[in-house]
Amino acid sequence: MKITVDTTACSGHARCAAAAPELFRLDDDGYALVIEGEVPKDLEEAARDGERACPERAITLH
Repeated sequence: MKITVDTTACSGHARCAAAAPELFRLDDDGYALVIEGEVPKDLEEAARDGERACPERAITLH
């Protein structure tokens, strides 16, 4: 599983990082950064939590 962040849709609410801090990093202004690489199997549910937490739906799992 990979995570894609639409940086143009992100509004900097940081809910993804609150839901899954082990996966989602924020820049200095609180916007989600693009996540590189595969999500480890044991963190897939956390990735889903972060995706669901985004009010702009700027996070996609694939």
